[in-house]
Amino acid sequence: MIKIGIVGGTGYTAGELIRLLINHSEVELDFVYSTSNAGNEVYAVHQDLLGQIDLKFTDKVNQHVDVLFLCLGHGNSKKFLEQYKFSKYTKIIDLSNDFRLKNDAVFQGYEFVYGLPELQKNKIKSANYIANPGCFATAIQLALLPLAKQNMVNNSVHINATTGSTGAGVSPSETTHFSWRDNNFSIYKAFTHQHLGEIGECLIKLQPNFSEELFLIPNRGNFSRGIFASIYLKFDGTIEKAFEWYEDFYKESPFTHISKAPIHLKQVVNTNNCFIHLEKHKNTLLITSVIDNLVKGASGQAIQNMNLMLGLNESEGLNLKASAF
Repeated sequence: MIKIGIVGGTGYTAGELIRLLINHSEVELDFVYSTSNAGNEVYAVHQDLLGQIDLKFTDKVNQHVDVLFLCLGHGNSKKFLEQYKFSKYTKIIDLSNDFRLKNDAVFQGYEFVYGLPELQKNKIKSANYIANPGCFATAIQLALLPLAKQNMVNNSVHINATTGSTGAGVSPSETTHFSWRDNNFSIYKAFTHQHLGEIGECLIKLQPNFSEELFLIPNRGNFSRGIFASIYLKFDGTIEKAFEWYEDFYKESPFTHISKAPIHLKQVVNTNNCFIHLEKHKNTLLITSVIDNLVKGASGQAIQNMNLMLGLNESEGLNLKASAF
């Protein structure tokens, strides 16, 4: 069995990783690292795992695990890798933003590959270190990459994207309290969100002349999980040709699906899927993209990357079904 280590084990993404990995036929959890909860049962924090896992948090690491997942706050993955050294055979998947940008990808002998499977599956297969994409970045890139491949992102791109409260992480803050978030809606980091950099770099991979502005308005929704992104830009082609490009681009992507009917969030929550819908209004193309921010936007995509790195079936452990209600 493939031995797995998780660092930063008490957060939402770590909890989601554990839920998925304990049902993965090829792996076993070796350790879940947390200094604040060392010695406590994992199910004491991730309470839905009662009866499903017999493992305690630890403040020790096994430096010879086959795969290490870093679920630390942004900026802390670099600090952790400075402190701990792992076997040259250990594959590392980082879920923070520490290594996503080209200028940050090489760090103390580690060379991280950006882990969006729909964009560079072959590079991921041969990689030892993966920078898992951001959740907003995943939803928005999947909505735009087929156009970039056709050199059709030639105008400003306007993006309105709403995320659930789990996108803010497990640590409480003023804007995550139930009494503030419930029956509420707000904008944050307008035009400056940290995921814009990785989105731009990925568009350039397919459309080297891309230089248009990305206007991103991120919103806080009053639901727990999911991202609903609506994106529009000027488009001179036909809607039939657009659907053809998108369906062709994702024909070998098991989790990204193009819908002819309008889409909604419940179709993808609790799954590793991304659903995309296209509409044309006069000379404007509207692209709608929905994902679960904790699965396709984080832990599910990390396992998808692990599967590719290890030569496993890309969908192993990720055949999840959404609930209609």
